[in-house]
Amino acid sequence: MKIDWAPVHVPPKRRLQTLAAGLYVLIFMALPFLSLMITSLLLYYGNYFWKLIVLAYLTHIYFDHTRNYSDIHGNGTHFSLKLMRNNCVWRNFRHYFPIELIKTVDLSPDRNYILASFPHGIIGTGISCNMSSDIEKWLQLFPGIRPKIATLDMHFYTPILREMLRYWGVVSVSKESLMYYLTKSNHPKHPDNLDGFTSNAVAILVGGAQEALDSHPGRYIITLKRRKGFVKLAIRTGCPIVPTFSFGEVDIFDQVDNPPNSYLRRFQTLTKRLTGISPLIVLGRGFFQYTFGFLPQRKHIVQVVGSPIEVEKNDAPDPEYVDKIHQQVIDQLNEMFDKYKTKYIENGKNCKLVIN
Repeated sequence: MKIDWAPVHVPPKRRLQTLAAGLYVLIFMALPFLSLMITSLLLYYGNYFWKLIVLAYLTHIYFDHTRNYSDIHGNGTHFSLKLMRNNCVWRNFRHYFPIELIKTVDLSPDRNYILASFPHGIIGTGISCNMSSDIEKWLQLFPGIRPKIATLDMHFYTPILREMLRYWGVVSVSKESLMYYLTKSNHPKHPDNLDGFTSNAVAILVGGAQEALDSHPGRYIITLKRRKGFVKLAIRTGCPIVPTFSFGEVDIFDQVDNPPNSYLRRFQTLTKRLTGISPLIVLGRGFFQYTFGFLPQRKHIVQVVGSPIEVEKNDAPDPEYVDKIHQQVIDQLNEMFDKYKTKYIENGKNCKLVIN
């Protein structure tokens, strides 16, 4: 195999961008396993002092996570926003690809929103940057609206990783958590709004782990046809649904070919059913060469935020009404994809959006 080496003389800013991308991959791909391994080793080999510390921390995690949602997952104070969600590390990460955020319409800050986001890609890189780690651009385009991303509840039981997710404004995708954040008071003088925000925009990667299994460069395959839970949630809370689409998301990583019914796909599907996580064999680039590794490729990512789809609030959503709103989401995604694919996807004229 011929290795395509990176040039020797690379501008320092590009080296910094590569380091930031490496840190991102380490956090999302390696940190969960490293933290669990370190915790297990300390419990097994550590002395009584370290065992006591670890047990106290694990106890704190359990009771802290089962408390009221207003006390966990980090609302994002000015300090945490500056320290974790708006700094030079994540700005370098944004410029590595680069990642853009495009607004098509204004969103009023006097109400909460559900952002139905596609595609998931391997690790949802574009939306993670725009609505979690580097939110300066979001705050410029949508002032007063607090950006949050919903992820698997199990991540908030993972030592160390949970602390980082909280300060990035990430919340649990559990029903209780989403109901809390989508029904919070939007009154400017409400105690929860002392940080200057008046509403929440909670992004849900609807396709989840299943969609990640279909992520390959140039293939836009999203999982949506049978995913209607987010629509029911929107109706119960009265929150508009805002479809968003991240062009280029599937191009930054490839994975080992896993066609349906292959042995690898069967194993991945079984693991996903048991754990909620898809075990992907990721193919990227390295720090000093472009042939193999776990770093993402430098591909342009553009997250386009669509128009709100209004819903009528109802505690018991009617199935026909759910199907109607669900179809509106599909229609807007198709329209958005056809409108922007030639602008934001390389050779986008031949790309098709497949909805499973």
